[in-house]
Amino acid sequence: MSGSVLFDAPGPRARARNRVFNVVTAGVVALVIWVVYSRLNSKGQLTAAKWEPFLTSNLWTTYVLPGVQGTLTAAAVSIVLALVLGFVLGVGRMSHIGPIRWVCSVIVEFFRAVPVLIMMIFAYFFYALYDVFPSKHLALAGVITGLTLYNGAVIAEIVRAGVNALPRGQSEAASALGLTWGQTMRSILLPQAVTSMLPVLISQLVVVLKDTAIGYQITFVEMVRQGTVVGSSYGNYIPALIVIAVLMISVNFALSALAVRLERRMRRSRRAPTPLAAEAIEQEGAPGAKVQ
Repeated sequence: MSGSVLFDAPGPRARARNRVFNVVTAGVVALVIWVVYSRLNSKGQLTAAKWEPFLTSNLWTTYVLPGVQGTLTAAAVSIVLALVLGFVLGVGRMSHIGPIRWVCSVIVEFFRAVPVLIMMIFAYFFYALYDVFPSKHLALAGVITGLTLYNGAVIAEIVRAGVNALPRGQSEAASALGLTWGQTMRSILLPQAVTSMLPVLISQLVVVLKDTAIGYQITFVEMVRQGTVVGSSYGNYIPALIVIAVLMISVNFALSALAVRLERRMRRSRRAPTPLAAEAIEQEGAPGAKVQ
């Protein structure tokens, strides 16, 4: 009998076939890496001279660190605003008051459908046209606006899916005790839902951090833009982009590791709700899904 309820354990022939496939796949990957390395090395992109500028403090203080600061600033502000907006819209979509529920639903569906770059460009030129922000902060404001609106809409769906995933008896028991809808949501449902939503929320924060690179299109000073500037100034595009990629991966890996750690901790806890999966969010946000 199989040791798994999801699939049958492979037999001797299947295990031998899997080993052959693994060896072939590893060989193909190694070949691709060797070809890429050979091409870059033949073009002189991996010579020591290309990497020497990164050993000077001037390059880091002039190019890289301002880009890191811009990325982290935009991501931090956008994350805070998106969380606030997402919880407001998510709770609003579950309101018993019809106009509030439908207004929040329209806002969420609209900003989920509009590309982030379009919202950034629109906000950038809107702020510039009406002098909403000083010129030196226009790009930052545009990036924050686009990231906040899009990710706020996504987080709203995460919140709604997290609350709807709780047993219905929670709200029924609260109603039997005489609690209002607001008291039930604030004191019973949201605290439990937040626990199950943490891994998905942190994964969305990783998306926010990566999407700051889109601000390159509106002249926002962030890591990817500064990497291309370094490549243009020193003639070392490949090393510059590799360094920027390592920095981005390091920050994203830290956030992802935090999400995995939280999820494992909740799985070990008997009292915590089951962590919310991304598939549940897609089902909640799919056309025809019931609006609470």
